[in-house]
Formats: sequence, structure tokens, C-alpha cells
Amino acid sequence: MTSDSGVTQHAISSITVDGKEYKVALRLAYDGVEYIGRLWFSDPSSDQMGIPDHGAVPGRTIAEAVEVARKLTPQDLERRCHRALADKRRYIRLRRATEEIITKIKYMNRVAVTMRHGMLDSEGASQELELIQKQIEDIVKTLPFHAGIEETA
Repeated sequence: MTSDSGVTQHAISSITVDGKEYKVALRLAYDGVEYIGRLWFSDPSSDQMGIPDHGAVPGRTIAEAVEVARKLTPQDLERRCHRALADKRRYIRLRRATEEIITKIKYMNRVAVTMRHGMLDSEGASQELELIQKQIEDIVKTLPFHAGIEETA
């Protein structure tokens, strides 16, 4: 599944931790070099987003990153879930929007640097920079709707 921000989400597994079942999904974004993913643990009976693990799951392609995540053992997933629960954030949607903005800013910088080094034509790079700026502005417009909203997994 792809969102407008370029982030994709992929179902990985289901696990039981401390008697509670969690769906495990991998959210991926391209950072200009590789795909970097985060595992998210959510209650299957809830429509809330869940809790992210702060550990990265990298891959040169989406398929490779998903494969890396699917190769994690149930014990690995359980340890990552415990870590996510211990580091649980209360303002998950606001955090997610902030992470998407940072990802876009990093990409914007790479496009600008690549253009300045002559590896991208200035017209194409300018169009890409405008698109990235619009995407960032669209995310920023959603921030007031996420601010102050506490969530639990």
C-alpha cells in the first residue's frame, strides 16, 4: 500500500507478546539511497495505527526490505515489540507526520545537491523540488489536526 507521501506499508506477520496478539507491518520510505523501514505493532481488533519500533529495516529495494523483515524470527519480533512498547510515544500521528516531513527534507536536499553537481538537469530538478515542497506543505497543513491527540496502541 502506498500513501501520497511515498511511504508504503506491508503486512509482515502476527505475533503474541505477553498474551496479547499484535499485527506486524513494515512502513517503508526511500531515502535517496535505499529503502528504510520501521516495524509497527498494532492490535488486530483496533483501527489505531499501532506502535513503531525505532530500529531500522533497510533494503536496496522494497522487496528486499520486506524480505529482511519477514526473515526476522518470532523471537526477534517479540524483542522489537517489547522495545517499541517500552519506548511508546503518545502522539503517534504527530510523530509520523514529523518523520514524513524530515524524510521529504532529506530528499529535497539530495535533489538540490545532485542538481548542483550537474548530475540532474536544472529544469527537472526544479520541478522535483517544487513537488517536494508542495508535499511538505500538504503534510504541515495536517499538523494542527494531529497536535495534542494522544493515542494508545
